[in-house]
Amino acid sequence: MSDLLSIGASGTKAYRAALAAISENISNADTANYARRSIRTTESAVSTSTSIYYVPSATFGGVEIAGVVRAHDPYLDAAARLTGNQLGSAAARGRWLTEVETALNDTENGVGQLMTTMFASAETLAANPGSETLRVNFLFNVEQVVTAFQQTATNLQNVSKGIGSDASVSVSAINDALGELARVNDGLRRISPGTTAEAQLLDSRDAALAMLTSQLDVDIAFGNNGTVTVQYAGQDIVANGSAGSFAVTQNADGTLSLSLDGTAIAAPGGGELGGLFTSATITSGRMTSVDALAVQFAQEMNSWHQSGFTSAGVAGGALLSAGTTAASLQLLISDSADLAIASADGTANGNLLTINAIRGTGSAEDGWTQLVSTHATLLTSTLSEEKTAAARDEQARAARESVSGVDLDLEAAELLRMQQAYAGCAKIIQMARETFQSILEVM
Repeated sequence: MSDLLSIGASGTKAYRAALAAISENISNADTANYARRSIRTTESAVSTSTSIYYVPSATFGGVEIAGVVRAHDPYLDAAARLTGNQLGSAAARGRWLTEVETALNDTENGVGQLMTTMFASAETLAANPGSETLRVNFLFNVEQVVTAFQQTATNLQNVSKGIGSDASVSVSAINDALGELARVNDGLRRISPGTTAEAQLLDSRDAALAMLTSQLDVDIAFGNNGTVTVQYAGQDIVANGSAGSFAVTQNADGTLSLSLDGTAIAAPGGGELGGLFTSATITSGRMTSVDALAVQFAQEMNSWHQSGFTSAGVAGGALLSAGTTAASLQLLISDSADLAIASADGTANGNLLTINAIRGTGSAEDGWTQLVSTHATLLTSTLSEEKTAAARDEQARAARESVSGVDLDLEAAELLRMQQAYAGCAKIIQMARETFQSILEVM
């Protein structure tokens, strides 16, 4: 009779634990990186003879809880981390290269189209060089190009600062993930295997690894008890209960530098931080190109203007002033009478007729077209890469979810099954009590 009671009691205990696991699954159905739980049970054998004069035998003693089973597939987990790393890089580059394209501003208010407008106004002025209105309009258009160069330089500088700010946020997230992994390692070495607490720690580990790998390309090695050792550029950044600390700095030219525990280390090639490093380098290159084109534009315009004469017969001076950057570009002439549009022989529009010589292949105007075109091509390929990476990441996550994710319909069915099993075990206990009571009444 006691065996019947113990069998029923062991069943209620096991199915109560199973119901608790199902409840936890349902409540965490939308929790990221949560792995579905189940209870593993084993047959409980109890010896029925303890005397040395009899051969020991065993009979069924009900069921025992062997532990909490956490549904996961290491291969699918690794695949999801890899696609997340690739998507993080592509998404960061896609975002900031789009910002760079906006800063270059290939619209009617951008440098390229304003240059075209300026040269068109020069042709209009050449047809009527004595018109004060057309002179003022030409001078205004030159000033518009100067302003556009300055605005583009400012916009690119703001993009560069934004990338630096994002890089700091990324490094902060990386350091938090490293600290969490060190904490989890310490906990996994102390916790009993097969418990709910261990499953929670493993969920925290996987969440931290997902965050870390989305930001940085690292090498991961797993220990027997679920602990991890993480390396970056051949150096341990998580080992046992200790973790390293990264820091990022932005150089004067807008590029980024990375350090680990105060020592300079190689720049990342993947993850969001890698994408930010690449974006910073590209943005720095675009700023350098814009500065060079601004200086070239000033030199070309000055060379053209200095070869002409004003209507008063005075030789033309410098039209623009440029140091080494687009931000320093300035228009030096404010009076249209100082425009040297005549030629040395006194032809009123003689110098204007030669202005097209500073256009064409190799000119600042052509250089700007090439710059915008080159960046547009790079952005198009990056956005295509991001789209592909997003699709691959979605597929990898879906594959992982098919194993470790929570299906509410399945959990509902399991809930009904376990409730019926629990009720059945409770019925066994009830029957044992009633039978025992009947025996006592007979006695």
